[in-house]
Amino acid sequence: MSAKGRPERVARGMFTPARAWGDHTPSLRGQLLRWLLIPLSLLFVVDALGSYAIARRLADRVYDGELLEIARELVLHVKANGATPTFDLEKDAERSLLLDQYDRVYYAVRSGNRATIAGDADVPIGIAGSSTNDAHRAPAFYDGEIAGEPVRVVRLAASGNTSVSVAETRTKRRDLVDAIMVGVILPQLLLIVIAGIVLWAGVARGLSPLSNLSHAVAQRSHLDLSAVDALGVPGEVQPLVRAINDLMSRLDDVLSHQSRFIADAAHQLRTPVAGLKAHIEVALREDDPVQAKQSLAHLYTGVERMSRLAAQLLSLARNEPTTVRRVDLVPLDLSKLAFDVTTEWVPEAYRKNVDLGFEGVEPHVSVRGEATRLAELINNLIDNAIRYSREGGRVTVRVMSHPSRLCVSDDGPLIPIDERERIFERFHRLLGTHIDGSGLGLAIVAEIAKLHGATIGLVEDVDGLGNMFTVTFPE
Repeated sequence: MSAKGRPERVARGMFTPARAWGDHTPSLRGQLLRWLLIPLSLLFVVDALGSYAIARRLADRVYDGELLEIARELVLHVKANGATPTFDLEKDAERSLLLDQYDRVYYAVRSGNRATIAGDADVPIGIAGSSTNDAHRAPAFYDGEIAGEPVRVVRLAASGNTSVSVAETRTKRRDLVDAIMVGVILPQLLLIVIAGIVLWAGVARGLSPLSNLSHAVAQRSHLDLSAVDALGVPGEVQPLVRAINDLMSRLDDVLSHQSRFIADAAHQLRTPVAGLKAHIEVALREDDPVQAKQSLAHLYTGVERMSRLAAQLLSLARNEPTTVRRVDLVPLDLSKLAFDVTTEWVPEAYRKNVDLGFEGVEPHVSVRGEATRLAELINNLIDNAIRYSREGGRVTVRVMSHPSRLCVSDDGPLIPIDERERIFERFHRLLGTHIDGSGLGLAIVAEIAKLHGATIGLVEDVDGLGNMFTVTFPE
């Protein structure tokens, strides 16, 4: 078989630019930023709420002391004069005591029955004010409203079962809370913005090897199926690069087999087509009907030979391991299958005066295989044996077990030892034989055996005459 150079491979459309994926394809950069910034934003919101609660509690703690001091000062002016308490506070002292630069201050002096003795009756009483044991209670702080405006209230027990309540609007408290929130939240917000910018730049830098890889693949020629360079690619992407390289390697093998198959098919079909053309030209120039009929007979033989070659080429392509996705192997009776196939070859053996026989050591030998392909394997072995056996020769098909194997022996020319490996190559034929054939039958047998995990061997026949092909199946 002459060596053939591998023709150019065409694999257009293998790689497309990244933008061809569509506008709705999620961005890895966007996903990473969302997974990082959304939790940070949620944490910022939770922290802001917590900081607000702490700031408000701190502001109340700071100004509640001042409010309590006013209440204590007012308590000193409550006098228990028998059953009717009195409150003696001069107007100037009241104005001085209640004067505040930012807030309005209200007070109310109430008796045990909640009646207002002095001050503003609108000051909220609070839940504690409903108790009759107010004199024994500690200062109580609570929130309320006066004329729809929020106030902070302290209630303090006074003499004579009375109480003093002092309310203050929340202006300076709100200012303090706002100052605390600005001091706490603004740096955090600025930190999140800076973190977002740093994350954006970091993610862009981290993904730059992927962009370089995508660009390198997109710029690659459709004829270049060599491995993609994984230098500088992040470790998380290394498995993807290895998978791509493995796919390209397998694709290269498939395209190489296809290119070789096309080249071999073209080479093998060239001769039969040329012969057919010559026979047609002879038939067209022939005036003698007898000679014309003879030319047509040669033409028929040539068409039959080319038909067989085309069928074998298709069979070889169909059983190519690189193109077969999956073979459904099921248990089947090898003895019955071999017997049925052998029976179909009896007329052809009779026509060529060859004694075709079948021997089964056991009635049933079970193997795992695909019946159609195994039948094709047996057909090619029997065809090869009958084709090369001498006239009056003998071809025997045997099925044996332990291990399960199929043997086909013939009385043809003994194949030299140095040719026994090459005999299973495509289009390889022994020199010196003048038997018609394409040199594909045994190559098909070898491919089918490989699909079944079986091994095929060639040895001298047990009777010392001819050859014996043995296909051994896995147990």
